[in-house]
Amino acid sequence: MGYRFLLPGCLIAAGILCFASRAAEEKSSEPIVLWPEGAPGALGAKDADVPTLTPFLAEPDKATGAAVILCPGGGYVHLDPLHGKPFAEWLNSIGVAGFVLKYRHAPYRHPVPLQDAARAVRTIRARAAEWKLDPKRIGILGLSAGGHVASMIAVHFDAGDPGAEDRIERVSSRPDLLILSVPVITMRPPFAHAGSVRSLLGENPDPELVGFCSTDERVTPETPPTFIVHPWGDTSVPVENSLMFAAALRKAGVPACELHIYGQGGHQFRDAKGATRRVLNTWWDHLADWLRLHNFARPDLKPGPTDLDRF
Repeated sequence: MGYRFLLPGCLIAAGILCFASRAAEEKSSEPIVLWPEGAPGALGAKDADVPTLTPFLAEPDKATGAAVILCPGGGYVHLDPLHGKPFAEWLNSIGVAGFVLKYRHAPYRHPVPLQDAARAVRTIRARAAEWKLDPKRIGILGLSAGGHVASMIAVHFDAGDPGAEDRIERVSSRPDLLILSVPVITMRPPFAHAGSVRSLLGENPDPELVGFCSTDERVTPETPPTFIVHPWGDTSVPVENSLMFAAALRKAGVPACELHIYGQGGHQFRDAKGATRRVLNTWWDHLADWLRLHNFARPDLKPGPTDLDRF
């Protein structure tokens, strides 16, 4: 008689657990407004005026407690949707939480994207316990112009304001790791990406502002360890951007950095075909190994299949 009642009870319990799991998954991917009372310098209240973080958390039995913020590219005029969720899911497969940053771009100019990136790092650090994350293992990854956003906060971070009323503003905005793919780095010709410079700084920017935003010129020993990947044949964002940043890291004595320059391929990895594509795809394995060395990723997990083949 007991078994007749046990089976329905088990099915109900399983259904509740399944529903709870789906609810948790849905909740984990709901965008978080970075400034609930309104972002500083907001030009309005439309979607483009509201910077957000969208969390994608690793499964509890895989999670390492590390997180990486994802900064999509788009020349400071839009955000490439392919640089968000697929990257986050790849990170999840090796135990790392991914947070997709929707930062403001044109018509917004400097310092707005930097403010959004700083707030993103602070938000995860201040709320780390809610997501069972380690506040000392928060990285940031940027692609193309998103690489400039990521490199800006990696060289222009601060320790936070201990007297701030907002608890998020009390903590450091320094990322613990930096990952750059085909990044915009310099604002100076001949290697600057002219479109990004124009969108971020305007037509005739002040020379001091150009220097401030050329992140290779602002690297210090406190800049976090960095992983960089770039194809030699990139005609949109010249490979010199990555080479200059890597040289600055070396000069400053930043430890444990890694640089991968591929002989084939262009700015959009997804445009490569055949053998070139297969070679370019190896950068994901290199990145996974690097994240393992820094205690971000699980050593026993192989990255799972994602939509990254679209890159």
